[in-house]
Amino acid sequence: MLRYLTSGESHGECMVAILEGMPSGLRVNQGLIDRDCARRRFGFGRGKRMRIEPDKVRIVSGVRNRTTLGSPITLIIDNADFSIDRLSSIANPRPGHADLAGALKYDHRDIRNVLERSSARDTVSRVAVGAFAKMLLGEFGIDILSHVKGIGSVRADTRGLSFNEIRSRAERSPVRCAEKRASGEMCDEIDEAARSGDSLGGSFEIVARNVPPGLGSHVQWDRKIDGIIAQALMSIQAIKAVAFGSYTDDTFDLKGSDLHDEIRYLAQKGFHRKSNHAGGVEGGMTNGEEIIIRVVMKPIATLGRPLESVNIRTKRPVRAAVERSDICAVPSAGIVGEAVVGFALAGALLEKFGGDSIKELRRNFEGYRKQVREF
Repeated sequence: MLRYLTSGESHGECMVAILEGMPSGLRVNQGLIDRDCARRRFGFGRGKRMRIEPDKVRIVSGVRNRTTLGSPITLIIDNADFSIDRLSSIANPRPGHADLAGALKYDHRDIRNVLERSSARDTVSRVAVGAFAKMLLGEFGIDILSHVKGIGSVRADTRGLSFNEIRSRAERSPVRCAEKRASGEMCDEIDEAARSGDSLGGSFEIVARNVPPGLGSHVQWDRKIDGIIAQALMSIQAIKAVAFGSYTDDTFDLKGSDLHDEIRYLAQKGFHRKSNHAGGVEGGMTNGEEIIIRVVMKPIATLGRPLESVNIRTKRPVRAAVERSDICAVPSAGIVGEAVVGFALAGALLEKFGGDSIKELRRNFEGYRKQVREF
């Protein structure tokens, strides 16, 4: 069973993750871990904090000679802005944040005790864990990308672009959008929101290719791969909606004949679909097509021109607290999305094929591929 825990506060000494269940024999690419953490830091609309933190990941257990041992892996990311004990108390909760609900739940009269842990700073730990998951998936040819589909009122159209074209264009874009025109318009909207003391949300897409059919299961509710992936994505701060394939609000008026993917068979290709409206998942299982997921992120809750709130001590009307924050974090949320989807797929891969070492896992994987080819 693959699982992880994270710990740490936004302005605490460090962020920590413990990853358990990774098989032995996986070659660890430190450069890939650092690259993904750097990708999370940047993107048009991020705040000043991202220029302060180097986000270098230290591996302190579970790896020897750059190879996993099969024992728990401990990851530490030191916070350059380690100032938690010097920061002021907060009593004015921000609408849209964990502030008030967390203060009521844990009986805190200082909201900083809530926001330090509920902060999206925690996602750096999840990206580090996700890098290990992506390394494992890479051993079996599985690749994952993210790209921005919309910010504010601007939407990008990437129909007809291949997986590699989307990746190449998105990596060169300031907002990780694969469409040049939309990218410029998104940047303009972010600049306008910054000038007006506001924030912006949007949507991004996750695509995973070369995923074998049969990950997940139809037999129990908690083993369905789309449910597992959706839960992982919804656990990211500010994520409010997840949809697979072509299924969005504007598809409700279509008939089944418009949306279900007709099945084909070719000897050299095996079973495949004519289209991929299902987004690579049917009946709670991967079906061998690309997994395509659209994810919606709400605007950042901290505003330069704060909304009305109530002081939790005096109970008087006030303006919400203002903390250092982003204007828009949709591009970075896509990187976190890659990490959590990678972790969900890696867990399903290990559940399906078992094995305490990469060698054993590969043997089981190849046996299944042969079985599917000969079906």
